[in-house]
Amino acid sequence: METAVNQSLPPFEQARVLVLGDLMLDRYWTGSASRISPEAPVPVVRVADTEERPGGAANVALNMARLGVQASLAGMVGEDEAGASLRRLMDAAGIRCRFHVCPGVPTITKLRVISQHQQLLRLDFEQRLNGADAGALLEDTRAAVSSGLSALVLSDYGKGTLERAPELIAAARTADVPVLVDPKGLDFERYRGATLITPNLAEFEAVAGHCAHDDQLAERGERLRVELDLDAMLITLSERGMLLVRAGHDPLHLPTRAREVFDVTGAGDTVIAVVAAALAAGRDLAEAAALANLAAGIVVGKLGTGFVTPAELRGALRSQRGGWSSLLAEPDLLLAVEEARAMGERLVMTNGCFDLLHEGHVAYLEQARRLGDRLIVAVNDDDSVRRLKGEGRPVNTLTRRMAVLAGLASVDWVVPFSEDTPERLICAVRPDVLVKGGDYRPGAIAGADCVQAAGGRVEVLPYVEGASTSGIIDLIRG
Repeated sequence: METAVNQSLPPFEQARVLVLGDLMLDRYWTGSASRISPEAPVPVVRVADTEERPGGAANVALNMARLGVQASLAGMVGEDEAGASLRRLMDAAGIRCRFHVCPGVPTITKLRVISQHQQLLRLDFEQRLNGADAGALLEDTRAAVSSGLSALVLSDYGKGTLERAPELIAAARTADVPVLVDPKGLDFERYRGATLITPNLAEFEAVAGHCAHDDQLAERGERLRVELDLDAMLITLSERGMLLVRAGHDPLHLPTRAREVFDVTGAGDTVIAVVAAALAAGRDLAEAAALANLAAGIVVGKLGTGFVTPAELRGALRSQRGGWSSLLAEPDLLLAVEEARAMGERLVMTNGCFDLLHEGHVAYLEQARRLGDRLIVAVNDDDSVRRLKGEGRPVNTLTRRMAVLAGLASVDWVVPFSEDTPERLICAVRPDVLVKGGDYRPGAIAGADCVQAAGGRVEVLPYVEGASTSGIIDLIRG
């Protein structure tokens, strides 16, 4: 059984994908619950915040749009305020919508009441759609696949939008457009001929029977794939990752990449969105599935239906390959910073010549590193040091100075700059904390204004008494 795949980020912006399926609006009411109601043994939540997010097929489309995919969305909504809210959310995300209004049927809405990051209650507002406007959705699909569509995604939540799924699949496959399905229910026959379906383990075993081990899971997955004339099947296994079965290949097991599971809401939407986006951008099924597995590991660490960004995926991919080098040119540093921010890391930055590294530098850098998750050290190049310190300096070249700094456990990334001050570079990075040693006033530190304007702070740390590069050089010279 295969276990690994080489990965890189595809050109998502080249992909054009239509998502068709059950549209939903997710609402969140959040507040404190510090007492029990006198009316019944239930907590009283004092609502302090409300939020609306796209759900169901709309969340799949949003996941794609956040990756840069040219995403469009089709489905059914009610003639109500919730449907109008969902359209506004989609418009704001730049997603082209084809909503069919069903009078007398509410837009499917799920209201979650949350306190202290825990769901206390969920209220569902819905009626089965029973295929209303299914013919119009079929026409939407035919028009889309004839206009250069890269992929079609069917997001089935069993609410009735996809009653004519076989015809939708046939229309796309006739036009040689791949079809990916997030299935629901026990009737997988209706997805016959699709490119890929993505059941979770419970959905798969409800159709194929309980599997005692992974070999049996792979065997039954392959059998079902052949019976349904699918190119592939991607079975999501919760904390055990994913299993991909494909025609002509050994089963591919992808172990979970989640660091911490916080909320699995919407993880299935992320999986099919990333698989479809990667396929539509030209990657093969194995690469697409591996990228989706990585994305799922990111999104389950977020509360509520979430999405992943290219920066988050790049950061996760780079972490698998051992991360960035410690020595970076400015363009690479800015990419590293973007990825670190996407992963929620706090950035600290300082600067200096660091001509001869001594105990004062080491103590200072260790203090700076404790203020965040990453420490960036910007180093004056040789000409800059010469202008600041005079002829005969630096004693050590830029390459040597950077190499010594990179060897310190407290330092994550070292980057050179050529100007007399690092203000331009600091303003480009916008660290969460800007650190300088000595007796500076924070407002007089280069780059302080940019950092503070971006919501960061400036810290002045004391030097170690008696530790001085100039003093060491004078001592050596005589």
